[in-house]
Amino acid sequence: MISLLKELTNAYGPSGREDEIRNVIREKISSRADEVYTDTLGNLIAVKKGSGKGKRIMLAAHMDEIGLVASYIDEKGFIRISNIGGINPYVAAGQRVKFHNGITGCVCYEENITDFKDLKLERMYIDIGTNKREITMECVKPGDMAVFCGETIEQNGRFISKALDDRIGCAILIKLMEKIEDCPNDIIFVFTVQEEVGLRGAGPAAFAVKPDVAVAVDVTNTGDTPECRPLAIELGKGPAVMIKDNRTISHPKVKNALIECAEKNGIPYQLEVMSVGGNDAGTIHTAAGGIPAGAVSIPCRYLHRPCEMVDKNDALNAVKLLEAFVMNPAL
Repeated sequence: MISLLKELTNAYGPSGREDEIRNVIREKISSRADEVYTDTLGNLIAVKKGSGKGKRIMLAAHMDEIGLVASYIDEKGFIRISNIGGINPYVAAGQRVKFHNGITGCVCYEENITDFKDLKLERMYIDIGTNKREITMECVKPGDMAVFCGETIEQNGRFISKALDDRIGCAILIKLMEKIEDCPNDIIFVFTVQEEVGLRGAGPAAFAVKPDVAVAVDVTNTGDTPECRPLAIELGKGPAVMIKDNRTISHPKVKNALIECAEKNGIPYQLEVMSVGGNDAGTIHTAAGGIPAGAVSIPCRYLHRPCEMVDKNDALNAVKLLEAFVMNPAL
C-alpha cells in the first residue's frame, strides 16, 4: 500500500483544486469500474455493478487536503495568507509549503510577536526568497494555493505523511475496488471534493446517486499519545466504527451491520464517539430525503500536520471490513 499512498499523498489537491489528485485516482480505478465520471462539483464517481438485485451502497472518501491561499503580496515580496480548511497557526509556523507550479516557500510569522498566544494567520506569511512584489508576482499571485510538504514513509508498521487525511481513505477504496468481484450489491465509490471546508462535495453527490446506504471512510483522532485528551481510540487496534461525531449520529442499521461484519469475520474494530469534527456522512445522511449513513474511521495521530500517522494494519483491516459490508446480501 505504501507505493499507492506515495502517489496519492504527493498529488496536489487542496480543497477546490482537486484536478491533479482526481486524475491520479481515475487512472488507478478506470479499469476496475463499470462506469467512471466526474460531476459538476468535481467529485469522482465510480460505479461497480452488482450481480443481483441488491442495494445501492455509497462509499465516500475525500480527495482534498488542507492548505494555504495567497491573499496579498507586500512590497518586499512576502505573501500574506488565509486558510483552506483547518490550519493551526502553531503547526504551520516554520513549515515548508508548495504551490501547484512547484514554487516552495516557508511559513513564518512577524518577529514582533512577543507572546505566542498572539500568533494568528493574519500575522503570518510565506517567504519564497524574493525581495520585491514584482518578482514574487511572477511566481505566485493572490488566489494561488499551497499545501504542506512532507515525505511519505512506512516505518515500524506505521505510515507517516502529510495529507493522510484523507488520502488513506482514498487508498482503502482503491484497494477495495481491486478486490471486489461478483458483489450482490451495486457499489458507488465517490471520491469527494471540498470536505475540509465544510463537507461540500459529498451532499450533492449523494443527492444524485441516491444510495440505499452510505459509509464515509475518513480518519479520526486518537487518545494514545502522552497527556492527550481521553479518547477510546488507539493506533493498531483496528478501524473505528463511528457512533457519532459533531455532524452525524450513525444510522443504527449501518452501525450495527458494520459491527456484525467485524465480529463475524474476526476483524478488530473500535468504536468512535467524537464531540468535535465531522466527515462526509454529515452531508450524505441529510441528502435526497435522508440516507442511512455511518462511517469507518482510520485512527490517525497528529491530524492536519505534515506528519500524520496511521497504522498499516488498521488500513488493511478497514479494507476487509468494508469488503464484508458490501458483500452482505442482507443489507
